[in-house]
Amino acid sequence: MDALSRDTLAKVPAVTLVFWIIKVFATTLGETGGDAVSMSMNLGYLAATGIFAVIFVVAVWAQVVARQFHPVLYWVTIIATTMLGTTLADFADRSLGIGYPGGSALLLTLLLASLFAWHRTLGSIDVNTVSSPATEGFYWMTIMFSQTLGTALGDWTADTQGMGYGGSAILFGGLLVLLALAYKFTRVSHTALFWAAFILTRPLGAVVGDLLDKPIDHGGLALSRYTASFVLLAVIAALIAFVPQRPAARAH
Repeated sequence: MDALSRDTLAKVPAVTLVFWIIKVFATTLGETGGDAVSMSMNLGYLAATGIFAVIFVVAVWAQVVARQFHPVLYWVTIIATTMLGTTLADFADRSLGIGYPGGSALLLTLLLASLFAWHRTLGSIDVNTVSSPATEGFYWMTIMFSQTLGTALGDWTADTQGMGYGGSAILFGGLLVLLALAYKFTRVSHTALFWAAFILTRPLGAVVGDLLDKPIDHGGLALSRYTASFVLLAVIAALIAFVPQRPAARAH
């Protein structure tokens, strides 16, 4: 890619249908993969959070120093955030005893504060502006909070509110459909709709992941976390390999 192209393209993918499909698979993998490390490997939430935190930091560093958009690197970083979000939310909600409502409220506050600071500092939270270290820093911090919030929110609706994994999946899937309709038929800010959808795909992935690997007597299908994670990773890899993704055009 020549210098002119680098100057006109962002370092994140264009928001297309394929983007959202991979995002949902990635968030589902975050749930099954995070639970595989923390629970199936018996490492616990804190140790698993530490492992994923290191992976997250390294992935974000690689993303920031990269000169252009790389699909594999981008989605590895997304998966790192969603696995870290899973174990971090579980640690806060269960080990620290904050609970799902308290954890969701705290993380929503942090997410909104991140978006506010981003907009106040750089004047826009449009993902098409993500091309410099400053914007990437805000972008990945916001995503980290959204992924962690999504885990807590999904657990809250499925467990505390008694909706179950299937009911919660229908709820969040329905909300995403409404956002898609708002995108197509209203004048609501596309940036606001993007972030709303980005946030809601995480609890959708969380409850679908739990539906796959939780015991049958808890409303799940009792699939192996390792098997489910491998299949999800294979699907994501295939989509990245065979469906072209282009970088977003940089907003000015």
